[in-house]
Amino acid sequence: MNAKHWIVMGLICAMALPAMAAEKEGVALTVYNGGYGVVREVRSLNIPGDGNVKFKDVASRIDATTVHFKSLTDAAAKLLEQNYQYDLVSANKLLKKYIDRKINVICEKQTYSGTLLSFDGGQLVLQDKEGGIIMVQRPDNVRDIRFGALPGGLLTRPTLLWKVATRKPGGHLCEVTYQTAGLGWHAEYVLVLDGGDKAADLSGWVSVNNTSGKTYTDAKLKFIAGDVRRVRPEQRGGRRERTFGKGRGMAKPMAEKAFFEYHMYTLPRPSTVADNETKQLEMFTPARGLKVDKKYLYNPMGQQRWYGGRRYTDGSFGVTSYKKVHVFIEFQNSKENKLGTPLPAGKIRVYKQDPEDKALEFIGEERIDHTPKDEKLSLKIGNAFDVVGERKQKGYQTRPHWIKETIEIKIRNHKKEDITVRVKESLYRCKNWQITAESHPEQRAGKDGKLDARTVAWDIPVKADKETVLTYTVEYTW
Repeated sequence: MNAKHWIVMGLICAMALPAMAAEKEGVALTVYNGGYGVVREVRSLNIPGDGNVKFKDVASRIDATTVHFKSLTDAAAKLLEQNYQYDLVSANKLLKKYIDRKINVICEKQTYSGTLLSFDGGQLVLQDKEGGIIMVQRPDNVRDIRFGALPGGLLTRPTLLWKVATRKPGGHLCEVTYQTAGLGWHAEYVLVLDGGDKAADLSGWVSVNNTSGKTYTDAKLKFIAGDVRRVRPEQRGGRRERTFGKGRGMAKPMAEKAFFEYHMYTLPRPSTVADNETKQLEMFTPARGLKVDKKYLYNPMGQQRWYGGRRYTDGSFGVTSYKKVHVFIEFQNSKENKLGTPLPAGKIRVYKQDPEDKALEFIGEERIDHTPKDEKLSLKIGNAFDVVGERKQKGYQTRPHWIKETIEIKIRNHKKEDITVRVKESLYRCKNWQITAESHPEQRAGKDGKLDARTVAWDIPVKADKETVLTYTVEYTW
């Protein structure tokens, strides 16, 4: 081989070394909203000549049909066969394996030795060396049972058994990827209002839950936000008790980026997610001084509306005594409003500081859906104590193919400041309607005075310690 060939070979090796060095042992975890995750583990394995490999310590709630194996040492290596064994050691499983074998049973007053013939929750049946039968009562009697060795077929940890074909037996660096149930995450937010309810600070946290049956030590963590379609496998096992741990104090917030039709949040440092743990991680740098609006809504009809089909001609239909006025906090998720980041679905808890002792007091919460940037969030956080609504039917007339109805709505403001209350009315009797008279036409809200084809609203100003009365008449035809 001449000098030119040696130079070319050296360049190829030099280029290959960084790629080989890029992979090292470790675990990465991508968690989805739907209660599952993808585990990617790089591990050193010894693959003998017969190709039989035990890959131990996988999640006990693994979906074994999703396993993907790749040798980073031998690209031609392939997985020929796989078995998932989860018949883990337990007292009864050990006893079952020791039927017709010798055991020692230590009781309160003596020790019994013999061949185990059978067992249940109440007793053990042994045969001693002379052939006699001994029935040992288990409850409050047996202190210890001693076995000779762990019988074959029982494992201490969930294990994948593989048959691997490779022309390079020996040490391999392998990448194994699989899905597991028992992993999930959701967002948690805290919104703190200022004294005048005009501005707020917003912080966000990721809460990751792990009941997958495995601890992920120093894992690279990613979280996918979005509605990922998945055909769910049958899940084994039940729920487990959780502990609560917090992963606060990180130097950098999570990196966020669009990923396919979803959004991905990546933790910039490794973190350990223990089995049976709920862990909190800061999602983004808190946004300070968001502009917010406090809104009042009186919606006495709720979700009642005309959905097609029969017409509601009963005069008493839709009459309500509902008096609660809802309180909303609204803000724009925009860069101009010091935010402008995609917000995953989760719960927003709202607090406000008591000016006397500076303590933060809880004033309500709301659950939001996945919210892109530049969209408005409207949080219903409770009902106003000092604002009351009242709705009455003041007139009702009907004749063939025609209904005329007059509604009176009173808003009473017992607060010390003026407010504006949105009054929302569903025109529910039939498809064709027209408002023929109203007391506050200038306060009509929405495009062309409608929120949609079945709903109208008015933004009604109400003075402090005063009452404002809204009336309207609507005619239905068909």
